[in-house]
Amino acid sequence: PYLTRLVLFLFCLVLLVESRKPRRKRWTGQLESPRSSHLYKKNLDVTKVHKGKPQPLLRVDDHDFTMRPAFGGPAIPVGVDVQVESLDSISEVDMDFTMTLYLRHYWKDERLAFPSASNKSMTFDGRLVKKIWVPDVFFVHSKRSFIHDTTTDNIMLRVFPDGHVLYSMRITVTAMCNMDFSHFPLDSQTCSLELESYAYTDEDLMLYWKNGDESLKTDEKISLSQFLIQKFHTTSRLAFYSSTGWYNRLYINFTLRRHIFFFLLQTYFPATLMVMLSWVSFWIDRRAVPARVSLGITTVLTMSTIITGVNASMPRVSYIKAVDIYLWVSFVFVFLSVLEYAAVNYLTTVQERKERKLREKFPCMCGMLHSRTMMLDGSYSESEANSLASYPRSHILTEEERQDKIVVHLALSNEATSSRKRGLLRGQMGLRIFQNTHAIDKYSRLIFPASYIFFNLIYWSVFS
Repeated sequence: PYLTRLVLFLFCLVLLVESRKPRRKRWTGQLESPRSSHLYKKNLDVTKVHKGKPQPLLRVDDHDFTMRPAFGGPAIPVGVDVQVESLDSISEVDMDFTMTLYLRHYWKDERLAFPSASNKSMTFDGRLVKKIWVPDVFFVHSKRSFIHDTTTDNIMLRVFPDGHVLYSMRITVTAMCNMDFSHFPLDSQTCSLELESYAYTDEDLMLYWKNGDESLKTDEKISLSQFLIQKFHTTSRLAFYSSTGWYNRLYINFTLRRHIFFFLLQTYFPATLMVMLSWVSFWIDRRAVPARVSLGITTVLTMSTIITGVNASMPRVSYIKAVDIYLWVSFVFVFLSVLEYAAVNYLTTVQERKERKLREKFPCMCGMLHSRTMMLDGSYSESEANSLASYPRSHILTEEERQDKIVVHLALSNEATSSRKRGLLRGQMGLRIFQNTHAIDKYSRLIFPASYIFFNLIYWSVFS
């Protein structure tokens, strides 16, 4: 029995020793550890995350990036430069402009410093921006803005070994521009795009142009249909808010001069032609009432349409624009030409009425001086009255009647007698034209064009 127990004890001891020995794993074609092979040095992948203690190149998790760099110390300087890609539109109605630009920030954050034997920077996309501190720059007086995201977010972050950071993004912004239309369309407009930190005052963040005036660059191909871009320049100043304090503000200023040729074709030339067309009525027979009235109404309505079309594309400002002065003066000239014919027609009617009363008062003259009465519009002289001597006595006027006739003649055409007598010497054709033309039409043919030319000289010398 003792021998049996000893054998069992030795057997159990052997089993216990065998169970504690490490078992040999089967060969699977893979190395147990990359450090045990020379292939590790050739196929080193620094982006591979190994289990255990990670050693990232940027120690993002070791710092609190909700705080600015050098928190509690002096203000951190943040340089800015801008490259304008395009000026997309200028809206007079909304008084704003749309611009696409590359906005770049430069600052130093020692928390992002990393060792590098080659002193090369590392470039990241927008995913790292959410994990580190970046300047909170916004556009003052902006209405709409967005960062382009085709095909990915257009954001670039470049970190240098000493901790310097370059942060760039592509933005389209629509901002307000206070425009003065008192000289429209012969005007120049100056607009500004303003950049400012939203949360950090000048005691925490110092915003400045990195290279002065060289910080703003523009594409040479930038052009607008209605404007000529004259100048781009940068400025900076402090902005004060009563509840929060002083902030650094950067300005991108640009001056635009409007092209006048479009408005010459669409506004000034049509208005001038309508005014000139209204003068045609001065050469139309005053008895052609439908022709002159329709011409006057057509020109008035056309001018109204031009004025309405111009104001529809402009903001409703409370002051007078340069184009308003030109259009309304042109409208007054057209309207006066209509009033001129109204005066001519009225005076002609009055004159004919007086002639009719004169013929009724002296019926004996109808057969003798009828032709000359029609040509001279009721003009009589003492010699014409004395020419009745060649007719029968029954048709001859008495002295009292002859004096009454002369008095009526002087009342009707005392001022026009001399001019009408000169017209008799020009022949039958000139006499017929003179018969159908009123004196107001004659003066209007000269006064209206001369006045309008004088107005144009003053207008273009003041506003151009």
